Amino acid sequence: VQLVESGGGSVQVGESLTLSCTVSGTTGRNNFMAWFRQPPGKEREGVAAIADRAIVNRPGKKYYADSVKGRFTISQDYAKNTLYLQMNSLKPEDSGMYYCAAEGSGGWRACEYKYWGQGTQVTVS
Repeated sequence: VQLVESGGGSVQVGESLTLSCTVSGTTGRNNFMAWFRQPPGKEREGVAAIADRAIVNRPGKKYYADSVKGRFTISQDYAKNTLYLQMNSLKPEDSGMYYCAAEGSGGWRACEYKYWGQGTQVTVS
């Protein structure tokens, strides 16, 4: 399984960016995909997660960290094997390396996810 992120860049405060994560290979079902970020000198933190459509009781359910609720939207296109993160009203504290993660249990700990991309840098100033 390979995850490749794209879409990062340098933007001004209040602007928007959309990150993409293309998945190659077959991941397991009944689990989660997520976006994490890691600011310089800080630990990796969960930003948004989405449940696989095969998960009973909560197919496609989305979860967000409090710091991004109302500004970020996670989505998944199964036909394109792609995970997205739409980021609006960006703030300087949103800066960092953004990582796509797959086959996770849905929590906010990085250790709960099996596959990772190489990251894409987002800088807000």
